[in-house]
Parts: sequence; structure tokens; C-alpha cells
Amino acid sequence: MSRRRLAVLLVAGALAVTGCGGDRSAERGADPTAGQRLSIATGNTTGVYYQLGGALADLIGKNLPGYQATAEATGASVENLQRVVRGDSDIAFSLADSAADAVNGKDSFTSPQPVRAIARLYNNYTQVLASADANVKSIADLKGKRVSTGSPNSGTEVIALRMIAAAGLDPEKDVKRQSLGLPESVQGIKDGTLDALVWSGGLPTPGITDLTTSLKDEVAFVPLADVLPKMRAEHGEVYAEGVIGKDVYAQKADVPTIAVPNLLVVNEKMDPALAEKLAKLIFDHKADLEQVNPAAKEITKETAPQTDPVQLHDGAKKYFG
Repeated sequence: MSRRRLAVLLVAGALAVTGCGGDRSAERGADPTAGQRLSIATGNTTGVYYQLGGALADLIGKNLPGYQATAEATGASVENLQRVVRGDSDIAFSLADSAADAVNGKDSFTSPQPVRAIARLYNNYTQVLASADANVKSIADLKGKRVSTGSPNSGTEVIALRMIAAAGLDPEKDVKRQSLGLPESVQGIKDGTLDALVWSGGLPTPGITDLTTSLKDEVAFVPLADVLPKMRAEHGEVYAEGVIGKDVYAQKADVPTIAVPNLLVVNEKMDPALAEKLAKLIFDHKADLEQVNPAAKEITKETAPQTDPVQLHDGAKKYFG
């Protein structure tokens, strides 16, 4: 065989390999379920999303023949929704308020997004903690303080900015705001570079447990009941009364807070058969999720289909009947 002919064949072979196993980003954008490996967008590594996302990935690999899954650490809700829309992730955890913004084309989203829900999961509880010496008794007391409002493009950030505004403060002018993930926020409180942090997560959140266990009375939860009415008036009933029980983090008293449901979301283009299998998997193996984090105990078949204004995916509708 001549060298010229051999070179042509080698180039042709290389192109064939590239076509079969190269960059599939365009294909994933057209169909987020293309291929057998699924990406799950979760959140910060010390949050409940990350714990349950890892457990869900494990369940998929063990119980859905032909599929493997990977849980990816992310900035959480808003970023997760963007990833699902782009096709960078197949499955994502999101707060219901951020998901509502996505389907309505509001705030972080300039137009309605093709997002569908697999199920409503557990509630997230807004957890605001401040160093005891910062003397923060309400959100209004954050004026002039160094505050972490959560990772950029996270559901925590959305809630934090809305709470600060509801307290009559300008989030950009009246607080010394830092956009940090939970691990960095916890460390900031510990080393004194932050006065307070905002976190939205399930109960208990490992990072918050670490903080309250380490600092004990040197850190305190901030009650949020006073800003809830204005948040509901401006942003809807997705914001509800919640309570952080005193036993969750070994506190002296219950703390009134703001609760927001979590959703498991996908792109509307997901294969209905896969969406149905995912919904079924959650309830067939709910006990396994509960062992990973008690927040999963809140997941019920009665509330799971209640995902408005985000539509249930057709496959999930079939499962829930």
C-alpha cells in the first residue's frame, strides 16, 4: 500500500472515531438524554442537594439497566436550571421559586425555559446565622454587616436578596455582600471574616451542623417571620412559614423561618420512559435516600405531583397517574 493511500485511510479512520466518540455537546443540546450516562446537577458539597444527588446517582446505576449517573457539584438552583436547558445536565435539583422564574421567564431568565418537573421533593429551610457578637436579631440588622448571600446563580442568592429587600435594605448598598458557597461561608464565620451567612437547604444541612457544633453559643440563628409577609406579597405563595426545630441543630428554641419546596427537574425533551423510571425510582428506594439525609423523609406521593407552576413531565404524570 502506498504511503499516500495509507495516510488517506488513517485520516478517514480518525474522522470515524471522532464521529462516534467525540464531543457530543450538540447532540446533548438536541436531546438531553442522549447516551447512557446521566449528569445530575446538585449544589455545594456540604449541602443536602449534593448528598441526595450522589445517592440518586448510585440508585440509577444499580437499578436502571443501561444507565450510569454522576452527581456534579454546582452553584445550585439557577445554575442547575441553566445547565438543564443547555443540555449540560440531564437532571437537576432546584428550589421551586427559581424554577418558577425559569418557566415564567422572570428575573434571572429573560424568556420562558423548557423545564419540566419529575417530582416535588422536600422543603428547603432558609437558615440565616450570625456571629453572636454581631448582634443581628433580624434581617434589618444586617445593615453594614459582612454577609454571604450564597453562591452566584444559586437559589440561596435569590432568596437572600429578596429577604434583604423585604427588610427595607438595598442588597448592593446597605450590606457588605459576598457571594460564597456554603463551605466558604461557614469558614468565614469561623475565622471572623463574615458577620452572617444565608443558606437555603434541607434539615439538617451538614455544613450548618458543622458550624453550630464548632461554635455553639458563638453563633445564632436569625428569625425570619417579619420579612415573610412582604416576600409573599411580592413573589407569591411559594414562600411559606417554616420552623427549624430546636433539636435539628441542638439549639435552645425553635426558629421561625421561610420554607420553599424543592423540585427535581429535567428538560422537556427527556424521553418520557426515562422520566417515568426516575419518578418510580425515587419512591421505590425512598428509604435509601432517607438513610443518606433525613430531609428525604418529607418526600411523599401525595405532594410529589404538586409542582405548579412548573409542569410535570409527561413521563412523571404517567407514573403518578
